[in-house]
Order: sequence, then C-alpha cells, then structure tokens
Amino acid sequence: MLDLKVISSLEKVLPKRECSVSEIKELSCLEGEKVSFQLAFSADSRAAYNFSVTSDSDIEIKTYFVENVPVEYTTFTFALEDENYISHEAGIYPDRLMPADRDWVQASEIYKSIWVTVKANSGVHNLKIKFNSFDNKTIEERTIKLNVLPVKLTEQKLIFTQWFHTDCISEYYGYESYSEEHWVMIEKFLRMASDNGINMILTPIFTQPLDTEVGRKRPSCQLLKIVKNGNSYSFDFSRFERWISLCKKIGIEYFEMPHLFTQWGARFTPRIIAEINGEEKDIFGWDVASDSKEYDEFLGSMLPELIEVLKQNGIFDKTYFHISDEPALQHLEAYSKAREIAKKYLGGCKIIDALSDYDFYKNGVVKIPIPSTDHIKPFLEADLEERWTYYCCMQCKGVSNRFLTMPSARNRSIGIQLYKYHIDGFLHWGYNFYYSQFSRMVINPFAQTDAYNGFPAGDSFSVYPAKDGAVPAISLIVFNEALQDMRALQLLESYIGYEKTVELVEEALGEEVTFDSCYSAEAILKMREAVNKRISKESK
Repeated sequence: MLDLKVISSLEKVLPKRECSVSEIKELSCLEGEKVSFQLAFSADSRAAYNFSVTSDSDIEIKTYFVENVPVEYTTFTFALEDENYISHEAGIYPDRLMPADRDWVQASEIYKSIWVTVKANSGVHNLKIKFNSFDNKTIEERTIKLNVLPVKLTEQKLIFTQWFHTDCISEYYGYESYSEEHWVMIEKFLRMASDNGINMILTPIFTQPLDTEVGRKRPSCQLLKIVKNGNSYSFDFSRFERWISLCKKIGIEYFEMPHLFTQWGARFTPRIIAEINGEEKDIFGWDVASDSKEYDEFLGSMLPELIEVLKQNGIFDKTYFHISDEPALQHLEAYSKAREIAKKYLGGCKIIDALSDYDFYKNGVVKIPIPSTDHIKPFLEADLEERWTYYCCMQCKGVSNRFLTMPSARNRSIGIQLYKYHIDGFLHWGYNFYYSQFSRMVINPFAQTDAYNGFPAGDSFSVYPAKDGAVPAISLIVFNEALQDMRALQLLESYIGYEKTVELVEEALGEEVTFDSCYSAEAILKMREAVNKRISKESK
C-alpha cells in the first residue's frame, strides 16, 4: 500500500516512518511567479512506482528528487535554547534537489518526497499527479488546482547578493582558472543564481580576501591581468569585460567588487598577482600592510582605470565597492584609515560593508552599512542612503535563517520583513563556498554541509555542484519564494498603500512583523492567500 501526501514547499520531509503534515489541494499565485509543492510518499513494503505530474493546459513543470544530506554541526551552543529548529541533533536532513532524470521512484517504509515547481500563465490549471505500478495500474492519484491571477508579479527591486566563489568551482571540478570549461561552468552557476533572485554578483577582479586564514592563500581567481614594470602597472581588463558581458546576458544587473582590504580588521592587503619579467608573482597579500605606500600607489593606478571600464560598460551606477568584511568596534580606527586610502580613488562610488556596530555609521565612517538582522534596530531609525541587511552563521537565535535543521518557514519569513522595513539590499556570504572554514581545504559538499564543522550546516552554500552545473538546495528555492512574497506585497501596496498592506499582513499572520520573529508555515501560506485575494479584488 502506498501513502501519498501533497504538501507545501515549507515542509521538510524527514526520512521517518511518520509524516503528519497538512495536505494541500489548491494553490494561487501571480503571473510570473514560481510555485512549488511536494509529493511525500511511503509504502508499507518496498516497491517501485512510476509517477507523473501533468496539466490540462500549457504549463512549465519541473520535478526534482529531494535527497537527504548529512548534518553534523547544527547550530552554535548559545542557540540551543531556540526551539524553532526541527532538531538540534546531528542526522540526515532533506536539502539537495536533483532534477528528476527518470519517471519512477523506489518507495519504502520511510517517507521521501518529490519536489514540483510550476510556472504558468493566468488562468485555472489542474495538475494531475499519478503513481502507477509497473504494470500501469493506478495506485494513487491527486489533483491540485493552481489559480494564476491575471496580474503580473512586480519586478524585483531588492538588490540581492549571495557571494559567488569562482575559485570553489575551479577547485571542485579540477578546472584551470578561467579555462573555457571553467567559463562554461561559471555560466551554469550564474544562471541558477539569476533564476532564483540573485541580481548582484561578487566579481573577483582579484581574489576575494574572505574566510582565509591569516598567512594562507586561496587559489587565485583574479580576472584582472596585471603587468608590473618597476613601480608602474599596466592592466588588461579583457577577462573582466567578458565577465560583465556574461552576467548581463544572464540578467545580473548589479556588480560587487571584492574587498580592498583583508577581513577581521583591514590590516593587510588582498592576494593580488602580477606578471613581472614574464613570471606571475604575488605582489600583495598577508605580508603587506594595508597602509603601505606600495598598495596606496597600486590603488591609485588600478581604481581610476577600473572605474573608467565600469563607465564604458554602463555599470558604474550599479557597482558597489567594499573596504573590509565584518569589522568590529575595535577595528574602527584601522577600518577608517583603510577607507580613507581607498576613498581618494573612489569618488562617486558606492561603498557597502557588512558590519553591525552603529558607531561606524554614527561617526560617518560608513554611509551604506549592512547590519545583521539581529543588530538592525538602531539602523532602521537612521536616515540611510540605502537600507541593507544580512545574515550569516551567527544569526541563529530568534531570527530568520536557512540552516538545514531549521524549518523552511523560518527561511521564508524574511520576505515579509524585507518588505515592511523598506530594505533595499540583502547580502549572504555563501552561494557556493566549498571549502572548510578559513579555506584550509576543499570539501565534498555532498558529505560535509557545514564547512568541516566550521559553520552550521546550510550556511556556507545554497547550491550543490553536479556534473551538469549547479543543483539547488531547498533553501535557495524557499528564499526565492520569500522574495516573491515581498514583490507581491509591493504590488498590493500599489493598489491600497503601504499602511493597509502591512495591516493586512499582520492581521493574517496574527502578530506584528519584526526582524525578531519568524512565522509558521500555516501563517505564511494564509498570509499569501489573503494577499492574493486582495490583489485579485483590487485589480478588477
């Protein structure tokens, strides 16, 4: 006997003998929106079944097998009192979505699931789900009604970056950096990012000085070709311009330059390679102080030429620069000094950095700070040029995040928060970080989902490397659903205004929207249904 349940994308189907979640029979969305749901199944004895998901109309349907991955490090000790986790214990959890390459599944006494994502034009679409025995006898079937409202989802206004690590691609696949096969794979990873709401890309004009142990090197992924002759430099931007062209073709709008100084205090210079007398050598790195005369002169040569190339390619106004990642209050003086060095050559450029101490903004050191979601309150009260936020591994208690042991509703909660607080940009550091913490070694992301016990599982990447390109994690798809929620709310606001939109949302959720709260799957789905109904009413 086969047990089949059609459930929402906000449930995580654990490999257990019980699955007591609510089933769904109907979904609604706006034109241009991707909608996902799951087919959870188990059997009282092992058996194979053919399955199909079809529609009575022209509709895009993608199916994935939800695969479980190992989780060792679930969260930090100080978050163990947070009960909004599926579990704090190590185990195996669903995350990897493998595109279905066959029309059958093996069922057993434990539950597994198939992920279904659909996109359709306006109208009512009936999706028919069938599980047949191998002799073509129908064992179970369901029908899901999808109502696509004749109103287009508004374009995404939020700038969203998840740091893109080209060196992790070359290292994992064994490609020479920027070989043609590397470029092909880069494009596939970029397309997956763009398809899921990432519209800003970390662009390695030189190797990004991120999560690298002091004294160690990450493999070079430098786009910029540099020749040093004595104290002068010449620059070849051709590879960089190829990158820009590729990103624009895919739909990436915004560009983010790597940090001009090292992490954890801005004390040193990034790894930068130049050709000297026909040989490539490191000219900057951990052995060069950030305030060195040589580095100042290098920035004075490189940055004006880079800015001119940005203008020639029409992306200057959509490019952001960084000084140093996550400086703490004790780094204020060093950070300020580094910023003054760079600022001489960055006139008119936007500078952003992830930091959470309000003094950096209060003292005028940073005009566009990116505070973490659990430190954002004072920044929300400030008259910021742009309002950004981020989360990473430390935001593990009481706020939205995407760890593998968190319920998906906790991930999706952030879309509502981004809307209410008029957030212009969101940053997350790990799109495809396939190293251990501090980049000491390459990991196998299929076996190690926590950067070798460096970060809670799910923090360091949202896609898995597969033979034919990036494979999405559940967290990537669900975060995009959060972005769609935000866009739907912006659309509703165009009809009824901001205040009434927030009022409708909070009434449906049953609580005030703050960055310190997360919502249940039932509450989020109820909220979206209420929003869709109001949009349908107002658009007529």
